[in-house]
Parts: sequence; structure tokens; C-alpha cells
Amino acid sequence: MTALRLPLALAASLCLFTTAASADTVGEVGVDWMGNDIMIDAVSDPEVSGVTCHVTYFDRGVLDRLQKGNWFEDPSNNAISCQQTGPITIGKISLSKGGEEVFKSGLSLIWKKLVVTRIYDRQNDTLIYLAHSRELTDGSAKMSISTVPLFGEQVTWSHGKPQ
Repeated sequence: MTALRLPLALAASLCLFTTAASADTVGEVGVDWMGNDIMIDAVSDPEVSGVTCHVTYFDRGVLDRLQKGNWFEDPSNNAISCQQTGPITIGKISLSKGGEEVFKSGLSLIWKKLVVTRIYDRQNDTLIYLAHSRELTDGSAKMSISTVPLFGEQVTWSHGKPQ
């Protein structure tokens, strides 16, 4: 990380808000000479052990922020891929159609968040992970989805499988 980007990274880390899930940055790919990067985070679901999601997002560099004049916001572009990474144990999860947030991180100083929501598809016995941006006033249609099927002997429901 360059010396110019260090203050921005520090400011960004101070405004991050996460739920019980935490993210570990596992990759950082430079995309241009302006210092813009694609970041790759590994996120574990706090209520579903044995599932890991990899979330990507765009991190604007100092030169890009200077050129465009918007210092405090990153684009809403993101992607997600979730896989079974071990035996799955499902704790107490929401069974509603709206699901529940498992991860949230700031994409702007105050208003914009990258959110990962988990939804249980009872009919297909599948966990759905939706990555999207949440903004206070203007919602974004940019989203990404990943699914993890729940079949086989490596899936345990700690509170009993829902009927």
C-alpha cells in the first residue's frame, strides 16, 4: 500500500461496520495506474459453519478520488461466491423470505454499505447469499448471488431441520 493510500485506508477502516461475521482480505488486484484495486475478502457465516463466501469490491485510489472529486465513496460494484469449505452446521437462522444480514461493511464515509444477506430456500434446501449495496436515498440495482445446496451427510441443523 502506498504512503498516499495509507490515510484513506485508515479512514475507511474507522468507518467500517460489521455484524457478527468478520472479513479477512485474501486478495488485492491492481486494475490501473490510478491506484484503483479490486479487493477480495473471505467472509464466514456466523450461524453456518462450513460455508465461506468470497466477496469482491472496488477500492478507489487517491488519484481517482482527486480526479473525480468524490473522496468518501466507492462504487457499488461487487460480486460474491460461496462454497462449502467443511462439514456444515447450521445454527439458529432466519427462515423468513427476507433472510438476515450476515455481513455489512462501509462503502462510503456514512451512507453506503456493502451487505451480504443469507436466505434459506426451503423448497430446494439451499442457502442463498446475496451481495448488494444499501444506500440511504438511492438504492442500487447492482447485486450478485451465490447458492450453497444443503444435501448429504455433511449438513447438521443444531436446532433441528425446518419442516
